[in-house]
Amino acid sequence: MPLEISKKDNKFYLNGKINSETVPFLISYFNAVTSSEVVININDIKEIDKVGLTTIYNFIDKSHINNMLFSVEGYGCKEIYDYFQEMKIA
Repeated sequence: MPLEISKKDNKFYLNGKINSETVPFLISYFNAVTSSEVVININDIKEIDKVGLTTIYNFIDKSHINNMLFSVEGYGCKEIYDYFQEMKIA
């Protein structure tokens, strides 16, 4: 299943998979966003691989450079947060 992104009320809803095949689309999409606050909802994500997690981490990590707030909400956020904490330790 490809990755689909829709926007409603300043939130971006992701549906499908975030993996090495869909990451280029994800990067391209969010590089074009000019909003100062980006919230992505991952409730409808079926799979996130290591490349996808690293991409989301990079978005969050680099958002301060552009004076942007980038956050993730939805089911699975705790697992993503835990993964990010492991990345900081390593």
